[in-house]
Amino acid sequence: MGVSLFLLFVFGNERIYSDNITRILNQLLNGYDNRLRPGSGGGITEVKTDIFVTSFGPVSDVEMEYTMDMFFRQMWVDERLKFDGPIEILRLNNRMVDKIWTPDTFFRNSKKSISHNMTTPNKLFRIMQNGTVLYTMRLTISAECPMNLMNFPMDGHACPLRFGSYAYTNSEIRFTWRKGPISSVECPKESMSLLQYDLVGHSLSSEIFISNTGQYSVQVVHFHLQRKLGYYLIQTYIPLIMVVVLSQVSFWINKESVPARTVAGITTVLTMTTLSISARQSLPKVAYATAMDWFIAVCFAFVASALVEFAAVNYFATLQANRLRKQKARQDKLEVLAAGSDDDDTVSVSSLKRRNHSVCRSDPGDAPPLLIFLQQGSAIPQISQLAGTSPIDMYARVLFPLGFALFNLVYWYIYLAKDTMEEAR
Repeated sequence: MGVSLFLLFVFGNERIYSDNITRILNQLLNGYDNRLRPGSGGGITEVKTDIFVTSFGPVSDVEMEYTMDMFFRQMWVDERLKFDGPIEILRLNNRMVDKIWTPDTFFRNSKKSISHNMTTPNKLFRIMQNGTVLYTMRLTISAECPMNLMNFPMDGHACPLRFGSYAYTNSEIRFTWRKGPISSVECPKESMSLLQYDLVGHSLSSEIFISNTGQYSVQVVHFHLQRKLGYYLIQTYIPLIMVVVLSQVSFWINKESVPARTVAGITTVLTMTTLSISARQSLPKVAYATAMDWFIAVCFAFVASALVEFAAVNYFATLQANRLRKQKARQDKLEVLAAGSDDDDTVSVSSLKRRNHSVCRSDPGDAPPLLIFLQQGSAIPQISQLAGTSPIDMYARVLFPLGFALFNLVYWYIYLAKDTMEEAR
């Protein structure tokens, strides 16, 4: 009997409580016109906003946009929604949203926005006794992020998110940050899912957008992104450096090994071309040179110069060989003429030429002592002079590695010491 009375008392109180809430809602909506903003015809409606970022990313360099998922909160005071009752806050579902006035907030730099509706519209709506309204919704925003890629891949970007009223000017609606310009946007570290960037911070501000229909209050939050360098070191920079080093190995190959040095030079040039093409595929087709483009260009210049250096070595070696060949021919002719003057006067010069020609084409074992003396006394030093290391190769072995090391020192010092985030801000 006691349990029955207790249950009857509990259910009776719940019914009375729900009846009171229903009566309060009916009174609030009685004569309420949701077409008019709070304070219409008088003061300015202040809409306080804050954002809780649940996930950030991905960021697209090609499309120059970023995607984020967030809880977007708005709070304003509507004097028409004041009430007295047994409860301080009315916690209502999304059906109440369509019956009262809400700000016509939109995101100015948004490319695509999604309001989540599974399993029901993800919206939170509360009314306080003093008429304060809290309206929260879950959104996914894809917004524009203008990027300056001149310092790529050591670049940083400040990606903006701008929102405000679509129809009401700042003389009717003014947006402010609910928790001030520091704490009104929360980005928990565990909710960041970026692969190529680090979210190093954010900054908040307010602006006035001027158009031919009036001046509008706009809230702006900039998300500061710093690119991670590790991926590009592994995929581009280290392979480029290795290709340049391999191209300089040819300086230590004998200049007589023409096929080996030619194949090495052409292979490194083709490899450099392939790496440069693959490095640009992940970037938009910008009209200026990035930091990586400068590095690729200099590396390509070093590789191409190594091939040109061998061409110069081979060219000057050929000139030297031709000069020595002509010198030996003159020397042989003089020696033959000198030897012919001591022979019988009846031997003609023509017969000496034929004899010399037949001796030169005979085998070394059948060569006369004079030709053997000439080959041992004058030809061997000339051959050893041609087979030696080229002076161009000797200089290249020092200057090329030294120049490439100096370039890397200057390049990395300039770009790593530069604060690209300051430029983005």
